[in-house]
Amino acid sequence: MASRGKVRNAAESETGQDAAGLGARRAAALAVADLIGQERPPALDEALAAALRAERLESGDAALARAIALATFRRLGQIRRVLADRLDKGLPVGKPRLFSLLATGTAQILDLAVPDHAAVDLAVRLAKADHRTAGFAGMVNAVLRRVAREREAILAATEPLRDNTPDWLARRWVSAYGPERAAEIARAHLSSAPIDLTLRNEGEGQAWAERLGATLLPTGSLRMPPDGAAIPDLPGFGEAAWWVQDAAAAIPARLLGVGEGERVLDLCAAPGGKTMQLASRGANVTALDRSAPRLERLRDNLARLGLTAEIAVGDATAYQAEPFDAVLLDAPCSATGTIRRHPDVAWTKDESDIVRLAQLQTRLLDRAATLVRPGGRLVYCTCSLERAEGEAQIAAFLARNTRFARVPLRPEEVGGRADLIDGEGDLRTLPSQGLDGFFAGRLVHQG
Repeated sequence: MASRGKVRNAAESETGQDAAGLGARRAAALAVADLIGQERPPALDEALAAALRAERLESGDAALARAIALATFRRLGQIRRVLADRLDKGLPVGKPRLFSLLATGTAQILDLAVPDHAAVDLAVRLAKADHRTAGFAGMVNAVLRRVAREREAILAATEPLRDNTPDWLARRWVSAYGPERAAEIARAHLSSAPIDLTLRNEGEGQAWAERLGATLLPTGSLRMPPDGAAIPDLPGFGEAAWWVQDAAAAIPARLLGVGEGERVLDLCAAPGGKTMQLASRGANVTALDRSAPRLERLRDNLARLGLTAEIAVGDATAYQAEPFDAVLLDAPCSATGTIRRHPDVAWTKDESDIVRLAQLQTRLLDRAATLVRPGGRLVYCTCSLERAEGEAQIAAFLARNTRFARVPLRPEEVGGRADLIDGEGDLRTLPSQGLDGFFAGRLVHQG
């Protein structure tokens, strides 16, 4: 958790509209309210983007709004319990705006380096400014002041797996990884994810690490220091020397081992980090995705980097083409491995999503198998912690596709990190290892 500033009055004006940081708090509260209580809420990134457009915030306030919203979902279970314990009538029902003001205020007090008085005072101002919450301004003030007084005791009693992980998800992690490792995963989710970079030319890793003040990870990615410069302002951005990509997400494309001139298919390719990796190795890449807007982003990134790939819009479960030398399937999944950077995932997904997505992954894997030439390679990966979307998919696929065999990973392929390879030889990374949660299995078509 970030170090905290001293309590001070950050808003001298009583008009509310002129108070420093008010717009950031309003945007964060609006985004949180958009997700609370909906059966199929939008992703937090989408809700935040809409709120930030409405507020027209400067970059600093936009970053604060994002930090507040992320902190709210990072500790949402704990925040609900803390508020329920301090409200005589329990949590407000059917009042998402009121709950979001209380929740974002509590998140600032528990998790962010902002003064307590600013968190409380600006939440009260926002409550007074909205007719739906104006009558509760006194309650907002009293509850948040109490949370601030009791902050240290609240934090000392925190148990992340119990407090900040939905019960259904905690049960699955305990079953898959055991109670100790499940607790480590939940604890890692209280910290934000680092920024990692993938180099266009990985042979220049040490040079770029020194130039950027970054750490060269064993797997080949660069890890940026916290609180660094904005990405577009960093050396190498304009030169297209690297792009932002979590270190775990960069591993699967490397496992294909593509060479110059090979025909490679990237299924479900957008937003394109893996496509760029494959193209930078000289492969003739076809990038397929069903989302035309997301592929436009991929097209723009390729142009910025001076790389080329064939872009195709279509349904990967029905795609047909001449077999490829190698196929990468980064399948749609529950994304539970990315909770450090997308904490809303834990609260906007449920077990039915995993069942539905696992069925889609099975269809995608079977289609991908038809697109690999004899002797060719297939890598299947998901950014999920759920074995149903990773290990179980590969086991079931091999049981029904005898033409394919697993090619176990070797420690030297992941920078000597044998702890990233499971007992079957597949990739399994966890947030408690400092990476996004990822699974990848490598297969070969035996002909």
